[in-house]
Amino acid sequence: MATTHKDAGAGEPTRGPLPGPSSRGRRRADAERSIAAIVDAAMTAFSENSEVSMVDIARVAGVGRVTLYSHFSSREELMDAVMAHAVKEANAVLGGQESKETPAREALGDLIRSSWQVLGRYGRLQAAALRVLGPERMREHHNEPLIRVRNIITRGQREGVIRDDLPEDWLVSVFYSLLHTAALEVDSGRLRPETAADALEATLLSAIGA
Repeated sequence: MATTHKDAGAGEPTRGPLPGPSSRGRRRADAERSIAAIVDAAMTAFSENSEVSMVDIARVAGVGRVTLYSHFSSREELMDAVMAHAVKEANAVLGGQESKETPAREALGDLIRSSWQVLGRYGRLQAAALRVLGPERMREHHNEPLIRVRNIITRGQREGVIRDDLPEDWLVSVFYSLLHTAALEVDSGRLRPETAADALEATLLSAIGA
C-alpha cells in the first residue's frame, strides 16, 4: 500500500512506499561492494604509483568521484583502510604458522622468511603508506602481527637462543624496522629481491640471537 510522505528535496508530498528493511539492506550491500572495490583498486594503484590521484583510483574502481569521497574523505583515510586490509591479509597468511614444538631460533627464521614473502607483495605499498601515514600510524597497523614476533622472542629468551640483555620492546622494534628497511631498499633498487630474505635472516638472527 502506497503512503504519502514528504520529498526532502522538493518539499512536496509524494506517493510511494517508504524505504523498508530490504531496501536499506540493498543499499548497505551496495556500499560494502563499493568500498571493497575502492580498497582493492587503491592497493594496486598505490603500489604502482604512490602519487596516484583519488580521481584515478575512482576510475579504476569503477565508481564515481562522489561515491569515492562519500566513503573516504581523503587520501590518508583511504590509505589507512588499504593498510588495514593488507595487514589483515598478511595475518591470514602468517596465522597458525608458529608451532611451540619448533625451536625458537628456527621459528624466528621461518617467520622472517614468511613475513618477507608477504611484505614482498606489498613492499611498494608499504613505502607509499609510510609517506602518507607516517611511521607512528604504520607501526600501529602492525601491532597485531608483531605480537607473534614478541611471543617467539620471549620463548627464545627462555630457551637461551635469543639475547636477554636488551628489552623485548627493542628487539621487536629491530625486527620490524629491519623488515621494512629491506622493503625500502628493494624498492629503491639497492637490494635485490632474490637475496633480501637471506640478508634479512642473517642480519636479524645475528643481531638478536644469543
